[in-house]
Amino acid sequence: MKYLVKVSPAAQAEIRKLPGHIRQRVREAIRSLAEDPRPPRSKALAFSLPDAEARRLRIDRWRIIYAVVESGDIRMVAVLAVRQRPPYDYRDLPELFAEI
Repeated sequence: MKYLVKVSPAAQAEIRKLPGHIRQRVREAIRSLAEDPRPPRSKALAFSLPDAEARRLRIDRWRIIYAVVESGDIRMVAVLAVRQRPPYDYRDLPELFAEI
């Protein structure tokens, strides 16, 4: 069963600013989350949410920060940010996940 993928407006703006070759890889990775929201190259983040799992997907030096929501009939992937690491250090996770 496919997951609904929603990309936040802030993440959409971040994606538009990415270098072209990375932007295409990020968009493809986000599309693939509909089929498999927990691909082998993703990692669960040590951040707890009531009905969602915080995860990140690494693409070179970039990180896609997202949540997998499975509650009743709802199966959704919410993409919240695309950040470069370093310098990104995950300190803003509470603010990002407050949007869900």
